Amino acid sequence: MATTRHAAPAGILADQHAAKREEIVGLLTQAYWMEMETVMSYLANSANLDGIRAEEVAEALAEDVTEELGHARAFAERIKELYGTPPGSMDFTAAQSSLQPPADATDVVTVIRGVIEAEAGAIEHYMRIIEACDGVDWATQDMVIEILRDEEGHMRTFERYLREFE
Repeated sequence: MATTRHAAPAGILADQHAAKREEIVGLLTQAYWMEMETVMSYLANSANLDGIRAEEVAEALAEDVTEELGHARAFAERIKELYGTPPGSMDFTAAQSSLQPPADATDVVTVIRGVIEAEAGAIEHYMRIIEACDGVDWATQDMVIEILRDEEGHMRTFERYLREFE
């Protein structure tokens, strides 16, 4: 990881915070991949779901694709601002097995549960980032708090869908 090219007096860009900055960049990189994988999974599930009851869930997933992509973009930009390099596709490893499109395209409940699991995982990870940033990187912390709010909203929406379908 590169260090600063000038003397920053304080904050996360200061040379004295290089180790903390590297830790935060690692956490942001993981968050970036979580968002990118979610984009792929939501896109696939929104296209795959069938049936009248599935229509509203498929539309919600399609709308969330844009928001999740925006989160990934924000993480990539912040990684760069912290002297990191946003990762390319060769570094990707899939991890969201619960979000794979079900063989039965009318199995909306499986998709909803997968979304809830993915959102809960994102919320947990973003809380780790917020804690890691505390007292040293307020800009990243503020950005992640805003994204956390979005993810909590997504999870609550899909929890309501699950209640309706069950």
